[in-house]
Order: sequence, then structure tokens, then C-alpha cells
Amino acid sequence: MDNRLRLPAEWEPQWGILLTWPHEETDWKPYLNDIIETMTHMVREIIKYENVMIVAQNPDLIAEDLREHERVFITTFPTDDTWARDHGPISLMKETADDKRLCWLDFMFNGWGNKFPAAYDNMVPLKLLAYSHFLEEAEIENHQDFVLEGGSIECDGRGTLFTTSQCLMAPHRNQPLSREEITEQLKRRLRMERVVWLDHGNLVGDDTDGHIDTIVRIAPDDTLLYVGCDDDKDEQYEDFRALEQQLQTLRTKEGKPYRLLRLPMPEPIYEAESGDRLPATYANFLILNGAVLVPVYGQPANDELALSILRQAFPDRAMIPIDSRTIIRQHGSIHCLTMQIPEGRKN
Repeated sequence: MDNRLRLPAEWEPQWGILLTWPHEETDWKPYLNDIIETMTHMVREIIKYENVMIVAQNPDLIAEDLREHERVFITTFPTDDTWARDHGPISLMKETADDKRLCWLDFMFNGWGNKFPAAYDNMVPLKLLAYSHFLEEAEIENHQDFVLEGGSIECDGRGTLFTTSQCLMAPHRNQPLSREEITEQLKRRLRMERVVWLDHGNLVGDDTDGHIDTIVRIAPDDTLLYVGCDDDKDEQYEDFRALEQQLQTLRTKEGKPYRLLRLPMPEPIYEAESGDRLPATYANFLILNGAVLVPVYGQPANDELALSILRQAFPDRAMIPIDSRTIIRQHGSIHCLTMQIPEGRKN
């Protein structure tokens, strides 16, 4: 493996954002128009700052003005679902004096531990590589012998990876590997110097077994944004208090405490038909070149507090609220729907 490769932080320059468009054969069918409206809004905001690559089983479901936009690139092949964060390629970067080259890592995506069909989605990275309109002279590494979802990791771009034990040690991922063995696999495959494991903070309603991008996110200047819970009657109170306490003990590679910014916990939101609690979280934001797309939930006080805290982490970027109440009906949010593609075209 090429040790010159590096996993960039999400706030580094991006070529664009990958999305996988919903269609009639996904679980979005009962409210397909609603999720298409939400994702259309997202695309219209993203293209103000960078490109969008859309994988679409049925491209006719994409608005005509977007299909014709110079910053929107569409490729068509079958898909199981829409969660590009988990089935999209993870991009490493190789930088030289006059060149930035991307290397895509193609990990196994098995529907979050064989919970859902994923055969088509698992093929997305390899199929995308053949679509050369937007990525020149890319490389790809085959990691289909290891299960890894993009939502389960966070990276600072300087050799530190964060993940959660509840996800990576969950059944049907990479058993019988131990935590120590998985640590070594992550360091080798993602070119990391160290892996930080978090042991608490699993959102009720999250069927990914506890992806880190729903609870803790990394921002510039050794900043960790995390979800806190103030309601001691909330069933998640103790778990998120334990998460906060663990974060307070963490140190950077240089031995310094992290700057901690506490995001509010949204008021509980329930699926009307089933009564199940949905995994609403402000941590599932998307960083763009000049902006941040922030999930909001029709809760003015909490929504504005989350926006103000994110402004502290990203003072040089616009905050763009996106109503995410439809997205969470399928147990994800904005970050889960998207995967960044770093700026890696040859100069």
C-alpha cells in the first residue's frame, strides 16, 4: 500500500458531493415526493458552492433544472437505497508539488450488518470510477474483505481517526476480529496513526448500530462537536452523559484537551404510524467549501442554538438550515445522505 496517501478532513477543499437519488423501489416510496423535495433543496444549496454527483436509478425523478445544471453530474445504475455516506467511496489523497491525486477505497457495504439489501449499493464505488467526467486518473483500492461505512468514522486529516465501539464491534461486520485487531486494520487501510474509540452515545432509532456522525463530529483547531442531553427523564440521558465524560478525558496527539462544543438534543420526534422514536440529531451536518448544511427539526429554540454553536466551529462558512424531518423517517439525516469528494483533479 502507498504510505504517501492521506485521509483528508471533511473541511478541506472539495470537488463536490455524492448523492444517491431515491426511487420507487426504495423504502422512501410512501413519501417519495417529500424526500425528493428535501434532496432537491439540498442540491440547490450545494451547487452554490461546489459540484454534485448524483447516482440515479431513475434520473427522471431529478428536477429538469438540476439535470441541466453545469455543476450537476448524473450517472444511472440500479441502487438499493440512498445512504451515500455508507456505500460511497472513501477518498484518500496523494499530494505532490504539482498534483493532487485521489485514491478511492472500496470497502464492503453489507446493509449495516446484513439488516437491509445492499448488493447494488455495494457496487457504487467501482461503477462510479468508470464515470470519468469528473475525476481524472483516479486510483481505486479493493477493500471488499473488510466492512466499513463512511458514517462510522471521523478524521482530523492529521492521522487521528474516531469511531464507536457499538458500531464497529456490532454483529455481522468484521467478526471474529477483536477491537485491537480492528484498530490495526483501520490504521493500515486508512493510513492512520491512531484510532480513538468512543463507547457511549447511541441514539434511539439509529439502525446503524451507532454511527459516530450522529453524535460526535470533528472540526478545525482540535474541536469536537457533540450531542448533549439535559433532560434527566430522557431515556438517553445517562448514555450521553457518559459520552460527555469520556470526551473530557480525550487528548490530542500533542497531549492537549480537545475544544468541546456541545450541541443540543432535539425534542423527541416520533414516527406517526409506528410511534417509534426517530434519531434526530444536529451532529449530522454536512461541511461544504463555503457553507455548512445543518439539519433542523421545526424546533426554533433548539434549531437556532445548534446553528449558533456550529457558527463557533466554522466561523468562515455560511450556515444553511435544512428541514430534515422527512429524512429522519428513514433513520438518517443530511450527512448520512451525502459523501464528499475531495478536490483531487490533476492540476
